[in-house]
Amino acid sequence: MKEQAHALQTLGVAVAALSQNRLDSIDMPDGLRSAIHEFRRTKSHEGRRRQMQYVGKMMRQADEDALREAVAAATLGSAKETLALHETERWRNELVASDEAMTRWMATYPQTDTQQLRSLVRAARRDAATLAPEARQPKSFRELFQLIKPLLATTTQSESNG
Repeated sequence: MKEQAHALQTLGVAVAALSQNRLDSIDMPDGLRSAIHEFRRTKSHEGRRRQMQYVGKMMRQADEDALREAVAAATLGSAKETLALHETERWRNELVASDEAMTRWMATYPQTDTQQLRSLVRAARRDAATLAPEARQPKSFRELFQLIKPLLATTTQSESNG
């Protein structure tokens, strides 16, 4: 029983760590919701520990599977977002590094504004050549990133929907 109580407290900590929007969207008893809210407001270590014990007690009345799914969805969502950012950075670095990457990009994403992309890549290459490595990440790198990011996001969404 003690092991189960600790597992519920651990799940309670994970639920309390969710963003307010995700927390509001989860179906849970009002008592548990207010206990989690109180846990978030509590600052002292001992107060948080005791409040988490109370959250664990209140979680006995909640649907544990639904809460686990909500935490897993939030974790998976942030992992997907991180992966998308890494993919965008990879494409940006390849585009700046070689002309062949530009050809592959245009074949994969024909909806791209070619003139704008070429201009940003040229500017990023120029900045990369003139600046010291620790001074990089100028405006052209950021603008290229902002051009690539939504195109990758729309393609990823259409692949997951279809």
